[in-house]
Amino acid sequence: MQPLTTALGNYGLTKPLKEGHAAPERFTPRYAEIKEIVPAMRRMCRALEYDICEMAFTTYLCARAVGKPFTAIPVFVTRNFHHWTINVNANSGITEPKDLEGRVVGVNRGYTVTTGLWARGIMQSEYGVDLDKITFVPTDDEHVSEFVAPKNVDYARFRGRALAELLENGEIDAAIGEIKPGSPNIKPLIPDAREAAFDYFRRTGVYPINHGLVVRNELLKEHPWLAGDLARAFEASKAIYLKDLNGSAGLSTWDKAAADNAAVVGDPFPFGIEANRKALETMTQFAVEQKMVPRRFTVEELFAVP
Repeated sequence: MQPLTTALGNYGLTKPLKEGHAAPERFTPRYAEIKEIVPAMRRMCRALEYDICEMAFTTYLCARAVGKPFTAIPVFVTRNFHHWTINVNANSGITEPKDLEGRVVGVNRGYTVTTGLWARGIMQSEYGVDLDKITFVPTDDEHVSEFVAPKNVDYARFRGRALAELLENGEIDAAIGEIKPGSPNIKPLIPDAREAAFDYFRRTGVYPINHGLVVRNELLKEHPWLAGDLARAFEASKAIYLKDLNGSAGLSTWDKAAADNAAVVGDPFPFGIEANRKALETMTQFAVEQKMVPRRFTVEELFAVP
């Protein structure tokens, strides 16, 4: 079997794989040089550039909806809570989530970015916000070029602009996406967002997923063992990573979040369908409600089961 081109981001979870400390048993990955994983996801959606590729899970839902020829395996390489990703301009008059109705809300990159799905879903399900009454303005287009956005999404207004600058200047009232604190003109919408997120988990059991892993369908059909071999390799990589997670001085932002989350959720990177069913069912429901996909996928149909 030829080596399989593989695109993974650079995280503590993937490091043992990319450095050869954990490996599949039945095939050899050829890891692509990756500085940022986001462009690789786009290339996978538009040109099937890789055999195996890390994929934002909402992007994957949109890709499946238009028939892209790849399928996920139930391995999730990044995840976090998203209550903290919603910020407002301090002069906007927004004091609670319902105040977002009738406003212009920026979205980092595309409308279908997974952080956006979670943030909007939380606003709707936890705070009663009517998403149809908000104008969403992404700063870029979507990975899945065939995606058709709902009518309240405006790509023309601020394409190519920096989200933090738009919010700082008051050109938008609020923003969804990672914005570094430091400006007196920007404040979080949800006070003590970390505790609000942990309370959300305790009540719902939902631990949000960000990125998964997809494999080209032709490979899964030709090599039915491939999904299982990949899953076992990631389990081995995770075991190494979790041993190093506590007490490491070189933690990334994602690693620090994983360590914090572990105190509440237990395993910060659970794999498999059943361990993630609540999060997956919530994502598929949010995707329908936010008009990203035409129907709700069942969890089982989304995965090649190891």
